[in-house]
Amino acid sequence: MEPIEKTINSLDWMTLALFTSLVVLAIGKYLYHKKFLNFIILPFNDKYILLHNKKGQFSHWFHLLLTLFQLINFALFIYLTLLTFDVIPDQKPVTTYFVTLGVLGLFELLKFILQMFTGFVFNNLNLIGGLIFSKVSYLNYSSIFIALANILLIYIATNSKTIIYASFAVILLINGIGAAKLVKNHQKALFPYFMYFILYLCTLEIAPLVLIGSYLKG
Repeated sequence: MEPIEKTINSLDWMTLALFTSLVVLAIGKYLYHKKFLNFIILPFNDKYILLHNKKGQFSHWFHLLLTLFQLINFALFIYLTLLTFDVIPDQKPVTTYFVTLGVLGLFELLKFILQMFTGFVFNNLNLIGGLIFSKVSYLNYSSIFIALANILLIYIATNSKTIIYASFAVILLINGIGAAKLVKNHQKALFPYFMYFILYLCTLEIAPLVLIGSYLKG
């Protein structure tokens, strides 16, 4: 009897990534319980944005922990999406994941710097900082649902395109609510720069999603 080579894809590293992100979220909840309670009702109540949208908000540990939770889970979701649509081979998965995590983190950092530079150019750093904080907060909130999607894609419904499409819909819905509230709350301040705001949305927010959707559909 000749031995037959059988490849078993280990889920240990995915479990570790998910566990790490949940530990990060738990630490944020434990250390900043009141902030977490305000954050968890974000789409229904703007109390979190109103109370915590101030100078130094980006360097606050609660915000940093949520952003780290978001990066870990979005990178894992992107990896699982690419794997499901056969965009990448199922080889060296850990390396691919960390590359995805690095690219995603670099993309968000560069976008943040570009946005703050825009605020500096228009001499309105406080307004731009508030807009960025609101947008990132909603993105962090949507990552909670992405974590649930990751659990489903890894352990229950592997390679489910339905879950992936539903997750994209949830991301768009939550961040759409955030964008609508942002415009409503800052419409007077944004009106003089309305064309620049639309240009920003098209180039840095909508365009990446359209490109990703078109790539997966093709």
